[in-house]
Amino acid sequence: MSEKIAKKRPSKIAERGLSAKRGSPPESDSLYKRIYATVKKIPRGKVASYGQVARVAGLERHARMVGYALHALNEEDVERVPWQRVINAQGYISIRSNPMAAKIQRKLLEHEGIEFDHRDKVDFKKFGWKK
Repeated sequence: MSEKIAKKRPSKIAERGLSAKRGSPPESDSLYKRIYATVKKIPRGKVASYGQVARVAGLERHARMVGYALHALNEEDVERVPWQRVINAQGYISIRSNPMAAKIQRKLLEHEGIEFDHRDKVDFKKFGWKK
């Protein structure tokens, strides 16, 4: 079984020389900075999906990396990068590791005028970033 693991093809991320290691921005590239710059473009009162942010940042099919990048924000950057405006493609808040963070994200979005329906879902037709 260990032979199978050793022969396993590298992931698409690894093939492209990208790092998706959680919690640590890639040293050799400014991928996280590209993601943060894209998130900063989302206007107040609008939301985008992780996949949309990845696509606009030029990282097609790397939605998970967007999540890793947002998770890796330090305290200073949290104030400058509107991380709360990124939700999943179904319109839900996706924070699983810290339920308090999900409550904070919802409050921040509501403060910006984003509305949630009875299922705690955001309507992308009404509040989605058109990019």
